[in-house]
Amino acid sequence: MKLYETGRVCVKTMGREAGSYCVVVEQSEGKYVIVTGPQHLSGVRRRRANIGHLEPLETIISIKEGADDQEVENAIREAGLEETFRSGVRLPE
Repeated sequence: MKLYETGRVCVKTMGREAGSYCVVVEQSEGKYVIVTGPQHLSGVRRRRANIGHLEPLETIISIKEGADDQEVENAIREAGLEETFRSGVRLPE
């Protein structure tokens, strides 16, 4: 089991999107993964993210590697996490 496997739900902990939920959509080289919110749902646009700036959660949604934002959104909706993604997390300072 990989910690940052495809479909893993994470919280961004650094940058302007800190406190927003995102989903790992594919592995990248080294310490990076490709994540998406999707942007209109949680504010996180599809981008490469350092795994040091992510906090993985136990939740894994069922998507294929490299899934587009519509597929990710449908999987989030099926898992009942839509409101969670919209609300975000308040991080301690």
